[in-house]
Amino acid sequence: MITALTGFAILLLIIVVVRVPIAFAMGLVGFFGFAYMQGLNFENIMDFRWTGALSMASKRVIDTAQEYSLSVIPLFILMGNLVTKSGLSHELYRASNAFLGHKKGGLSMATVVACGGFSAICGSSLATSATMAKVAMPPMRKYGYADSLATASIAAGGTLGILIPPSVILVIYGLLTETSIRELFAAGFIPGFMGILLYLLAVRYVVWRDPSAGPCGEKLGWPERFQALNGVWGVLILFTVVMGGIYGGIFTPTEAAGIGAGGAFIIALSRRSLTWGGLFDILTDTARTSAMLFAVLIGALIFSNFINRAGLPADLLELVNNLDVAPMVVILVILAIYIVLGMVFESLSMLLLTVPIFFPLVQSLGFDLVWFGIVVVVVTEISLITPPVGMNVFVLAAVLRDVKAGTIFKGVTPFWCADIVRLALVTLFSSIALFLPELLYR
Repeated sequence: MITALTGFAILLLIIVVVRVPIAFAMGLVGFFGFAYMQGLNFENIMDFRWTGALSMASKRVIDTAQEYSLSVIPLFILMGNLVTKSGLSHELYRASNAFLGHKKGGLSMATVVACGGFSAICGSSLATSATMAKVAMPPMRKYGYADSLATASIAAGGTLGILIPPSVILVIYGLLTETSIRELFAAGFIPGFMGILLYLLAVRYVVWRDPSAGPCGEKLGWPERFQALNGVWGVLILFTVVMGGIYGGIFTPTEAAGIGAGGAFIIALSRRSLTWGGLFDILTDTARTSAMLFAVLIGALIFSNFINRAGLPADLLELVNNLDVAPMVVILVILAIYIVLGMVFESLSMLLLTVPIFFPLVQSLGFDLVWFGIVVVVVTEISLITPPVGMNVFVLAAVLRDVKAGTIFKGVTPFWCADIVRLALVTLFSSIALFLPELLYR
């Protein structure tokens, strides 16, 4: 265990202090740690036979690049980029605002709902926050909303992107733990919509305490409300086809991602929002994001090999057994570690650093890995709005340069509390996450 913990400490040091990109940091520590476990003597490095460590690293690179199931990642990213380019964010906000905007805090609630709908297709929390900031902030400022509530509803709503399927984070978790992606998508559905409902309650709480923070907007008649839905039918149908096909077993997640990308391309063409220059930007952004995710995943897998070779999961299980505590106490300790790490790490880094360590322990204690995946993603969502490194908050602060990060963090507190309530419910009542997987697949 000492070797593994030393490697983990070195990894944190070179990420936080030296600022080495996490993909390279995990790859380097994993490679040299694996070599050390094979008998590397740092005093005679040149005399060491590197065949084992080099073979392990090269196998991870080749296997990851050739893994068919990983094609779901660039396809879902491409689908999200195409939908973003088609102007869906404006249409979703317009539809949500038509039904909710006339209530106290209604524009903020419309923002949360629009963020949930947009993130379900986009799959990226940061992209959702950046996009919706440009769409939702002008009307909220027009009606005199407090900057704290307006920005907090965007930052919190953006976090839904990594849980509501299709979710790239769930795909990566499934690949790391060899868990069914289809079951993970089904499990994320109910907790994702719970997040939307709890955020709406958080908005109501804020305007109950301070009605001036979220004045009523314009009330539209029913004909105008139904007319506002016209712009979102295409995307709703696409989402239904993609997710319905996965849930119904008609096609695999990879096939669904291909159908989703093709459907998003047709929607973008039908809206006449796609130019040759725009298509080039979409494809290059998709390639850039996919390459980054693949690099981080390869580094995480190399680091995972070192951790497993050092015996950390087995040592942790032995330590827990010797402590003689209830399994749920172990889960609560893991969640506390996640919340602390979320204050200094961004979500993907935190997931890739910790899952290889914790999931063998959780599995040995008899917990369902699908349920644990949803719990981990909910905690990761919380980290996106947790100071001092709430990535969604800093994305908003960069887009809205006249709003300080401190103002957003202050406004996001009720939403953070709502997330803690959701985390407690999903943790204590596993049936919330496992209801759909057990109904459809077990």
